[in-house]
Amino acid sequence: MKLQYSFFFIVIWLFFSCNSDEKIQIVQKNTVLITYVNPFIGTGGHGHTYPGATMPFGMMQLSPDTRLDGWDGCSGYHYSDEYIYGFSHTHLSGTGVSDYGDILLMPTNEVNFNNGADGKKGYRAHFSHDNEIAEAGYYKVQLDSTNITVELTVSERSGIHKYTFPSAENQVVMLDLVHRDKVLDAKIDKISNTEIVGYRFSEAWASDQRLFYVIQTSHPFDDILQSPPKQGMPGARRSALTFKNPNNEPVIIKVGISAVDIAGARKNLEQEIGEKSFNAIKQQAQDTWERQLEKIVIESDDLDYKTNFYTALYHTMLAPNIYQDVDGRYRDMDLEIHQSNEHTHYTVFSLWDTYRAAHPLYTIIEQERTNDFIKTFIKKYESGGILPIWDLSANYTGCMIGYHAVPVISDAYLKGIRDYDVDKAFEAMKHSATRDKLGLEYYKKLGFIPVEKESESVSKTLEYAYDDWTIAQMAKAMGKTDDYETFVKRAQFYKNVFDPETQFMRGRFRNTWFAPFDPYEVNFNYTEANSWQYSFYVPQDISGFIELLGGKDKLEAQLDKLFTAKQETSGRNQADITGLIGQYAHGNEPSHHMAYLYNFINKPSKTQEYVHQILTTLYKNEPDGVSGNEDCGQMSAWYVLSSLGFYSVTPGTNEYIIGTPLFDKATINLENGKTFTLVANHLSKDNIYIKSISLNGKNHPKSFIKHEDIMNGGNLVFEMTNVATDWGTQNENIPVTTITEHTIVSPPFIAKGDIAFKGETEVTLQTVDKEATIFYKLIDNNKAEKVSFIEYTAPFKIAEKSSLMVYAQRGDQKSAEIETTFFKIDPNLKIKLETEYANQYNAGGQNALIDGIFGTEDFRTGTWQGYFDKDLIATVDLGKIKDVYSISANFLQDQKSWIFLPTEVEVFISTDGKKFTSVQKLVHEKPRPKEKPSIQKVGTAFKTKKARYVKIVAKKLGKLPEWHLGYKHDGRSWLFVDEIEIR
Repeated sequence: MKLQYSFFFIVIWLFFSCNSDEKIQIVQKNTVLITYVNPFIGTGGHGHTYPGATMPFGMMQLSPDTRLDGWDGCSGYHYSDEYIYGFSHTHLSGTGVSDYGDILLMPTNEVNFNNGADGKKGYRAHFSHDNEIAEAGYYKVQLDSTNITVELTVSERSGIHKYTFPSAENQVVMLDLVHRDKVLDAKIDKISNTEIVGYRFSEAWASDQRLFYVIQTSHPFDDILQSPPKQGMPGARRSALTFKNPNNEPVIIKVGISAVDIAGARKNLEQEIGEKSFNAIKQQAQDTWERQLEKIVIESDDLDYKTNFYTALYHTMLAPNIYQDVDGRYRDMDLEIHQSNEHTHYTVFSLWDTYRAAHPLYTIIEQERTNDFIKTFIKKYESGGILPIWDLSANYTGCMIGYHAVPVISDAYLKGIRDYDVDKAFEAMKHSATRDKLGLEYYKKLGFIPVEKESESVSKTLEYAYDDWTIAQMAKAMGKTDDYETFVKRAQFYKNVFDPETQFMRGRFRNTWFAPFDPYEVNFNYTEANSWQYSFYVPQDISGFIELLGGKDKLEAQLDKLFTAKQETSGRNQADITGLIGQYAHGNEPSHHMAYLYNFINKPSKTQEYVHQILTTLYKNEPDGVSGNEDCGQMSAWYVLSSLGFYSVTPGTNEYIIGTPLFDKATINLENGKTFTLVANHLSKDNIYIKSISLNGKNHPKSFIKHEDIMNGGNLVFEMTNVATDWGTQNENIPVTTITEHTIVSPPFIAKGDIAFKGETEVTLQTVDKEATIFYKLIDNNKAEKVSFIEYTAPFKIAEKSSLMVYAQRGDQKSAEIETTFFKIDPNLKIKLETEYANQYNAGGQNALIDGIFGTEDFRTGTWQGYFDKDLIATVDLGKIKDVYSISANFLQDQKSWIFLPTEVEVFISTDGKKFTSVQKLVHEKPRPKEKPSIQKVGTAFKTKKARYVKIVAKKLGKLPEWHLGYKHDGRSWLFVDEIEIR
């Protein structure tokens, strides 16, 4: 790997006025800042970044493609690879799902329609990092297989390839419209012997992505040779352009793209590049990047720190991406063409990640762009019906949870960023929160999402509650008192998934706690996490959370355990859980605020210790330098803010929590013309603790600063030392988030008692609200009599199939009513499982297959028993010999989740439990691709036979079929089984 630097000396003198007339020098830039950008950081490990050329928030990302599929190929490039397949014009930065890689070009020395992925000779080429250069706005590589040099640079919507061939003969460029994604439709039209136009519509993460292109070449080419279209993909071809270049000049290829039409791609190319040379566009791109990076100027003697910082700042500016042509036209969520000259339209909003730090960073250094982001949200709401959650190329991907466009809007509004239709924005925010999808129907009715009704129920409940708090804050600021009351109540719903016994956030399964419980277990109750990594997510009401735990000392103890816990997780393998310090997982976003929580409990020195550890050990100037997916700027935004000395724990409070600075000096150059400087005196690798802080010359004992402190300009001076101090430890100086108005009553939960039982079960009710009274009524399902609620005073027993209804009341405030059905299992029935089920898919445990509770088509709702790469062998004891004439079991198929029907199911019966006779054997046909999940009852009636024991053996599929995406990764199938029915 090489970084090509152009060093020269620049000194910028900027001044600001403090409370005195003294003028202070705050910026000294002695090197071009883009020289500190290393685009290779994050291209190794699981960072999922790309090294190619792009502009700040640009539409085009012109970059090499070294990987065709797989999780670590999401950006198209991985540092461990040895071959380049070509250079495509769109890429995603740091995502966990793959898409893009549109319109691939590859220079080579012969016509060959095979890309070489099969190991045969093709147009892919070997390369070495020794002959590879990546800079902001520029990329260069030598293709070893053909001795061709490739250089790339870009404008916002267009790009230039520069190919230097070793000789004038055999100059071929392949145009690949088959590359990576499934092609829905594609076209190549030759306009002249120096111009091609066309389009590519494709399906991947975005189900209907549309891209149009115009390609212009510096030298003429012969008639286009094309491969046959790929089967099932209209127009999906590979084409060969053979160039006439007798003087062996560099071949220049200019490409314009558009999501609108070919005319738009042409206008983008003509207006942005036109007749400009490669070097002129490169200089323009790098000048633009330099101006972007000058928004924050740091001073440090540590080259790696500076490289990490400016690469992180660079990465925060790779997304969202402009999604609008130079004439103002854009394609929106209805897939129709719209026109706007009032805003720039964007796509690629990874909001579950970026609302935490990237968007708060933008409210400081990208306020004008933030206005356009919110205008984009409003347009997407108007054209598509909802605010974006994770939108990609005018498509709703259905990815991730929450409605996190909401906190982005609220945070900006509360910070005074309001150049958009505020009323329409608020309307869209309320709409996002009041639908009946994604668990919201139950969240609104019950105050939490039941495990059996919606997957990832704990995470969704917690994140919805925070989002609702941000709606409440904006409503309050706008004078909307009714909305404020509604949403500040909902902001407290986090209390309803807090288990006071374990002190963790847990799933409520039929109003009991999901069990068995292991806080290390990654399961379907959480989003890319376990209970450790979600149990601290109450940024909107940390005071209320502390009260639930029992005091600040309890939160401190829990945080201490978090950071020192064993690093292993159990349950489902989750590749996103990386960068572990104990169970703190910096590689994934739910952990990002946790180190700063010590400030809220008067222990800022612990925040300083862990923040410094994260900054210096989990970010490196290496390809594997990001501890998890970069996630469209969020991982980098955490670094940018934290290295400056503060972080946005609760966007919407207008407060940033102070950590510890990493640089001697940093200056933020604001769009309002003012500057905010942070100075760390006596800073060293040992001096990580804050002795004192002054803000504009005045003592600042508080362990937080306000947004207005930054925007007003000034200087924040840290005095650093090598031992923990009492700075920021007094109650009046700590940050506080609290909800004191319209407090709710949490509904009771079943603390003890079996939902499916034999004989009888004793039920204990409890609520986290110590001042509330619990009421219940028990309805015998076998009787029609009416029953009234009575006050709960002691545990009670249930002996028949019954419905239990409960609520809690404090004064005149009442919780939601919750109904739970109790099932009585035939006491004579017993079941023996000879194979072990996965705990996260236990469906209620040992008796789950005979408890009378049936699963739904969503495998994540806790009602299916899952067996990974194992056969099911289950024997049911009927208690005595009976006449048996029908035996069946339910199996789930959800191929996208690797859940397949068994290849065969054989049923045996026995009178003594020793000698078994086969009564039926059902063989399933070879599995074929199926999009939607389905439930299949396997079994038939037969002539009545005597039996006491029934054994079911269901054979696993094992290795996934060749057509399945998991096949290349040696993927193995799951068996999901539910109720065994014997008649």
